Amino acid sequence: MAIELKKSYRFAFYSSLILAVVLSLAMVGFMFYKNDLDYIFLAIFLPVVFLISFLIIQIRVEKFIYKRVKRIYDDVSLLETSSFTSRPITTDMKTLTEEIEKFAQDKKIEIDTLKIREEYRKDFLGNVSHELKTPLFTVQGYILTLLDGAMDDANVRKKYLQRASKGVERLIYIVKDLDLITKLETQDSKLELESFNIIELIQSVFDLLEMKAAKKHISLTFDMEYKDPIYVWADKEKIQQVVSNLLVNSIKYGHDKGTTEVSVENLIKNKVIVRVTDNGEGIAKEHIPRLFERFYRVDKSGSRKEGGSGLGLSIVKHIIEAHDEKIYIESVEDVGSEFSFTLEKAENRPE
Repeated sequence: MAIELKKSYRFAFYSSLILAVVLSLAMVGFMFYKNDLDYIFLAIFLPVVFLISFLIIQIRVEKFIYKRVKRIYDDVSLLETSSFTSRPITTDMKTLTEEIEKFAQDKKIEIDTLKIREEYRKDFLGNVSHELKTPLFTVQGYILTLLDGAMDDANVRKKYLQRASKGVERLIYIVKDLDLITKLETQDSKLELESFNIIELIQSVFDLLEMKAAKKHISLTFDMEYKDPIYVWADKEKIQQVVSNLLVNSIKYGHDKGTTEVSVENLIKNKVIVRVTDNGEGIAKEHIPRLFERFYRVDKSGSRKEGGSGLGLSIVKHIIEAHDEKIYIESVEDVGSEFSFTLEKAENRPE
């Protein structure tokens, strides 16, 4: 550890001055008593005594303070905080006080952050256990029923095995989505960037979800007629997943005979923004900051009326952030929601 002594000479100066004056007065008194007053000697004696006293006091006090301050630094270093232990040791009390206060503030922020993360961890574990135990218990229930004798009935056996198979498929769906998020977080999933027409991609997702939307009489539409293609530079497959997840969510929580509208607008010179707007249930303000967490539920009752892994929005966020882009949400309860995300325009359009 580097050592830097930020010296304050005020204490040593006044202490040395007092000593020099006191000793000089004592010397004057002694000379006066002996009737041998030597002014030249006194003129030399005073500054010499002052200088010697100053050096001794400054060095001693500095070492005294440094030893105790070093103990503070050593004790703090046990907490393994690189931001503090990497700094030089200082004997300047004001600087030291400021460093200790900043260190304490940083530690308080760190502890508060850890508490928040711990709450998130508890919520996540509770949510993931709920998501997994429902299909697990379903599969277990059907299998146990079959083992208890229901397998002897061919019709019951087939029906229960089909239901157990659906439970297993749901488990696989959840695990696959978790694996995808993990890969996106660790950047193990490579993006295959290419130029493609985002309008064409959105239309293809509309076509795929047409029947799902028709069941709730929800209309999937553009905000306007896009006569010219809009080319973006991104991973086509993953952006299709983003659009699909947002539209599926919109259909799930949309009102019967509602509308989901998609628009693509120029944001800045090299960016476009894709907006997915609906007039569905909307989301309460307190839920919005945590909406992209894995398995986070707006409905705290623990029931999930609609299917899905509960990871759709989390996957959307990770895919967009993997592209170094931004995703936004605006929502008003009982009015509707708007999810939007940015994409980079393609520099070279295909012929």
